[in-house]
Order: sequence, then C-alpha cells, then structure tokens
Amino acid sequence: MKKLLSLIFTSLLLLTPLAHSEGVFGNKFDFMKSEPELMPVDQAFAFDFKQEGNQVKLNWVIADGYYMYRDKLKFSVNGAELGTVALPKGKPHQDEYFGEQEVYYTYVDIPVALKQADDNATLTVTFMGCAEGKLCYPPTKRDVVLKAIAANDGLIAGAEASESTAAAEPASTESASTESASTESASNESSTADKANTQPITQQDTLSQMLSNDSLIWTLVIFFGLGVGLALTPCVFPMYPILSGIIVGQGQKLSTAKAFTLSMAYVQGMAITYSILGLVVASAGLKYQAALQHPAVLVVLAILFFVLSLSMFGLYDLKLPSSWQEKMNSVSNNQKGGNLVGVFLMGVISGLVASPCTTAPLSGALVYVAQTGDLLQGFLALYVLSMGMGLPLLIIGTSGGKLLPRAGAWMDIIKTVFGFLLIAVSIVMLGRIWTGVVSDVLWSLWGVSFTGYLMHQNKLSPFNWKQTVRSVLLTLTLLASFSYGFQAVMGHLGFNHNPVGTAATTEEAHGFKRIKSIEDLDQEIAAAAAQGKPVMLDLYADWCVACKEFEAITFKDADVLARMNKIVLLQADVTKSDKVDVALLEKYNVLGLPTLLMFNEQGEQREDLRVTGFMGPKDFAAHLDHLVK
Repeated sequence: MKKLLSLIFTSLLLLTPLAHSEGVFGNKFDFMKSEPELMPVDQAFAFDFKQEGNQVKLNWVIADGYYMYRDKLKFSVNGAELGTVALPKGKPHQDEYFGEQEVYYTYVDIPVALKQADDNATLTVTFMGCAEGKLCYPPTKRDVVLKAIAANDGLIAGAEASESTAAAEPASTESASTESASTESASNESSTADKANTQPITQQDTLSQMLSNDSLIWTLVIFFGLGVGLALTPCVFPMYPILSGIIVGQGQKLSTAKAFTLSMAYVQGMAITYSILGLVVASAGLKYQAALQHPAVLVVLAILFFVLSLSMFGLYDLKLPSSWQEKMNSVSNNQKGGNLVGVFLMGVISGLVASPCTTAPLSGALVYVAQTGDLLQGFLALYVLSMGMGLPLLIIGTSGGKLLPRAGAWMDIIKTVFGFLLIAVSIVMLGRIWTGVVSDVLWSLWGVSFTGYLMHQNKLSPFNWKQTVRSVLLTLTLLASFSYGFQAVMGHLGFNHNPVGTAATTEEAHGFKRIKSIEDLDQEIAAAAAQGKPVMLDLYADWCVACKEFEAITFKDADVLARMNKIVLLQADVTKSDKVDVALLEKYNVLGLPTLLMFNEQGEQREDLRVTGFMGPKDFAAHLDHLVK
C-alpha cells in the first residue's frame, strides 16, 4: 500500500509543473504572462453577438490580465422588449474602490431573451472593465441590430436564460423611448411564462456552467457519479479483460489487499492519462487526440495486447530468439503484477484506449477549460470523472482473488479465456483502422476460435445433460460466428448486403452527403436555406467509438429517420485530421467526437442544439424536434 501511495503522490507532483508548462499547452493559457502595454478596449474585451430566434447571445473574450465587472453590465432597447437577462456568476474580486465585486475573466457568454422586436431594432449593451494593477476603462457601449420578432413568438428564450445559472438576475432594461420601470415590469411578468417554452441547453454546456458556478466539492461529486455511469459504455469495456488478466496472472497467492493495490495502480494510470489527454485536447485542439489514433499508434497497441494474450496462453516458450523471449517475459512479469509500475503503465495504455470516447461530461469539462483556462479545476473534474469510470474496475479487481477457482486445470482455462479477451481488445484497436469487411472478418475468426476452444473443453467434461445443452449452444454460436464473417465477405463482393451496416455503407443508407471543407459546408448550408430546410452536420472519424454507435443504433431508429428525412444531412470525415479538417473543427470549436452541428432554415447555427457524445434514439428524436418544425 505504501508503494501505491508513493506512486500516486509522485504522479501528482509530476503533474503540477506539467499543468503550467508552456511547452505542452502553448501560450493560449499562459496566465502569468503580463501585457507589455495597455490594449484598446476592443482588443481587451472582444465583443461579439449572435441572434438565434428569440435569443441574443452576447459574448466577450477577455484578454489575459484584464477583467470585466458583472454589476456594470447594462442593457437597454429601442424598438424591442426584453425578457429575462441571466448573468452568470463571476469570480470574487476585492476592488480598491468598489469593495467586494464579481468579475469575469477570460470569457463570458450572456443569453438575452427577447419578447418582441421590430426589424432593425437595437439592443444597447454597456460594459466596463479594467487592466489588473493598471487602470479601468470608462463604460463602453455597443449597439446590436436586431431581427424582427413577433410578440407571440417571444416566450422561448427567457427560460433558457433564467435557468443557465442559479444566481441569474434581471438586468437593467431601460428603453430609449420609454421609462425603465415599464420595461422591468414586463421583464418580470415574463419570467414564469418563459419556463414553459424552453429551448434546449446542451448537457455539456450545463456541466461547463456547473464547473464555473457551483461548489467545487459538489461539482466533483456529480462528475464522479457521471463517471460511474460511463463505466458501462463501450469506451470502458476493453479495460475489464485487461485488468482481469492482470489479476488472473497473479495466481492463487493473491490477497485482497494486494488485489486492491494492483487495481488502484491500474486505475490511477488510466485516470491520470485520461485527464492529461483531456487538458491537451482542450488547450491544443482535437488534432492531438487524432494523433493518438494514428494507425501506427493503434497497430502498436494492438500488437502489445496480442503479445500480452500470448502470456495467458503460455506460448512464450515457442521457438523465438532468446532476446525476444526475455523481453516478452519481462512484459509478462509486469502484466502479472510483478511491480506496481508495470501495472500503472498498463493503466496508462488503457487511458489511451478510452481517449477517443467523447461524452457530455467530458465535453463539459473540456469546454470549461477551453473558455476559462482553469487547468487545475478542469483536471480535477476529469480526474474524478475517470475515477468514477474506474470504480467498477476497482471492485472487480479487488474481488478477483475471491472469485478465482482453486489451483488446477480450471486455472489454465480461465487464463486462456482472458487471453482471448485480450485479443478482442486488439481487434477493437484495429477496428478503428480497418472498418467494414476486414473488421467483421477478424471478429468472425475470433468468434470461431474462441467458440472452438470452449467446445473442446466441453468435450473433456463428464457427459450429462449440462454438457449436451452447452454443446448445442456452442454449436449455434460457432455457426453464427462463421455466418457473420461469410456474409460480410459476400456483401463486400456484391452478392448480398453486409449484415451489420458498416461505416462504408451507412452514409448512403442514412442519406448523408460527404463534405470536406468549410467552403463545402457553406455552399450546402446556403443551398438548404434557399429550400427552407435545416441542416445537420455529423463530424465523424473512424477511431470514434460513439460515432459508430450513432450509426448502428440512433440513425437506424424509425422515429429518428422520420425527422432526419426533413433535414439536409451532411457528414465530414475528419479521420485524417489534415489542415482542412482542423480548420473546420477549429471554426466551430469542436473539442471531441462525435459532434453534431445543427443549422436552422436561415442557415444560422443553433449552438443550443449541438450534440456532443452519444445520444440514444428517444432523446435524439426529441432533440431534433427543436430543429424540425
């Protein structure tokens, strides 16, 4: 146990300078760097806005070393009527002149609800900020020209604004043509009615706001619980046979304490790696995540797990060069738990296995890091999320010693079974490169081999009705495995359809049109807008596990298809992550896959409808109802 605690403590010490390293994360989040001179107000507080239906999203990108006052934000309208304005919580700041204040650093996004607006009406925004330790800028005004909104359509955006933060409060709503009291009264009257017509807030945005606004301890508890839920997803499944193989490889002398120590070392390796990779992606872009899914990396991982499976089969004594055999024995000893460092490194590799999986909790933490640059809190959120994912692994690993049978022939059978499971992990890795018929044939061969081994062991058992039942079931499984591969090959040759609908055919089956560049996307959006149709862009990569879940499960659902038939469907394959792919991802601030972008009939992006991470058919159909009218 002392060795384990030392390992964890040393790992965290190594992470401290890494989190502040400019070499890893570049200058994007270099908080300690001071500005050589004062910036113009438009550079220090870069203001932008976007109107989406009944809501105007105001945002400021705030330069390093600058901050903006929360209570100095004012809003007034001319030719329009405001609904609720929700101001997110700021960071506490002790001001020399104003006392205790709430201020915004780095970035702030404020949704403003509109009840009604004439065409070319204006929303005037007043804000004020300072340069740390230098001076404060005078109040600055910016005018936002609004699109027309009918009065009976103005009850949608207010609820989204009011629910975005628990501390939301109505802003000043003085109108240029009326007294402020009447505007404020109308704003307050709408707060209840607005809640009935809420536009969806994406789950990742909610979690990102939670990190910004809520108690850190409570937020970490929630992220831990979300991690436990993610433990039952395909992202984590490959880790179970890996850890189980480590426990089985230890043999009968494994105590509960040692099983827990090995499991904790493994989970720590996974959690720390997963968290660091998350920070890298949030800080440096998705291309680094894609680099980890390069075919060369995946092939190396596949070979590693295959070599480890050989240790479970007891095949290291084949005619191999002695130097190779020594290296394999060394790997085998580490895999068997000979030392905590070896098990920890296996956890690190497993963190790479899980890295391409993007979920709403992960995206929420990444969005928070990308917007605020708070690497420490972002790392803590990712770490407890990973530990939640690792909780079932800890339970299985710790109880593994209790579940093992007594020494004997059964022990060899179990080790062989886990050898097959480790080969399955290798196929998962290769499946991210060789989609379609190659992947299907590999799984078919694996199924035939594994079932054949079980049939052989079944014949060695005493003849009785149980053996007969097992023989029938295994025979059916063998036929199904062979049929799976046979149909895949025949489908590839054009004799019939692939039974599983591989990535090569799903695009055509679901009506997606492939695009590549930003220019391609703009052309398709313009063409769809001319027809009055919304657009959905599916950002896809071969290494994205949840992307394949969307294709195999969600996109095949009848209710989902009924709604997708009313939408122009586009797909961008960013597997190669070349310059064109990166430009597209960066334009829309995509931090992970799968990501689905939605555009309304006017060609405007509905950021509130963005989907990041897998979503089941029922929820996705309801989600599309907000896009399809």
